[in-house]
Amino acid sequence: MTSHPSHPPVAPVASVADLFAADGRLKAVPRRAARREALLAHLAATLFETGRTYREAEVNEALKGVHEDFPALRRYLVTGGFLSRTKDGAAYRRQQRTGTPGGAIPAVA
Repeated sequence: MTSHPSHPPVAPVASVADLFAADGRLKAVPRRAARREALLAHLAATLFETGRTYREAEVNEALKGVHEDFPALRRYLVTGGFLSRTKDGAAYRRQQRTGTPGGAIPAVA
């Protein structure tokens, strides 16, 4: 898996391993919600450190290494509660999911 320079490559967990090609890139973003959730959890855990703030460019760069549609992945990570972002979209942080209803994400201070 191609990863952000500060993150060592991590093999996908068994539940999402078949979504990745041999080169570590994502074949496609799953349409089924449960599969997509598993993928997003994997991406959040392997690409982003808890407690660290990322600039949008850093999030994009990490996701580009996985799939060409990095804006969609970024949006899924935010709406799914895996990443939070500031109102201006400049800063992102990995979140511990709490099952916030309606996909509401607490803003980063």
